[in-house]
Amino acid sequence: MIRILIADDHPLVRTGLRQILAKHEDMSVLGEAEDYNGILAHLRDTEFDVMLLDVSLPGKNGIEILKSLREIHPALKVLIISTHPEDQYGLRALRAGAAGYLTKSISLEHLVEAVREIAKGRRYISRELASLLADSVGRKDADAPAHESLSDRELQTLKLIAAGRKPADIAAELALSPKTVSVYRARILDKLGLKSNAELARYAQRHGLVD
Repeated sequence: MIRILIADDHPLVRTGLRQILAKHEDMSVLGEAEDYNGILAHLRDTEFDVMLLDVSLPGKNGIEILKSLREIHPALKVLIISTHPEDQYGLRALRAGAAGYLTKSISLEHLVEAVREIAKGRRYISRELASLLADSVGRKDADAPAHESLSDRELQTLKLIAAGRKPADIAAELALSPKTVSVYRARILDKLGLKSNAELARYAQRHGLVD
């Protein structure tokens, strides 16, 4: 039996995933969490084989959580499930230790297949992510987009600034202080060689970082 933990801050998503997986006799969802603290609480009380983890959780995001869990629960296999396409977080997730990365537009069959493969100790790489991996292997660092030098928090902040969010709203969503958001903004501008939020927005649109 594959013991599964679902971590997503949307109750409807958790319910949907639970219903999908419950249809398969070799899978059992033993817990649900909406943030990092909830994940830790479940991991203290129960052993899980696979965790389905959303990237966009409040407070610590999925990539940060993944990095933390690699230190304290190295045997836990993590499948990242996200609304963001592979080219935004897929490679970051794999580098942080994820066993796979799927977008929420994936078919139900692929989701079930991914959980089974990961439970066996294998990685599950979609065709899109495999293509990105191949490109990254043959690409020199100098050819990489400038935003790949950003930290996970900085990338999140960039996307929110580009979407027109106010600093106070960004701070609340990421569980940061407004001062920290300002520091991240300054770092982003410096790393990307930009001067204003308008230039950040144009950069994000050009590289497909905003809808």
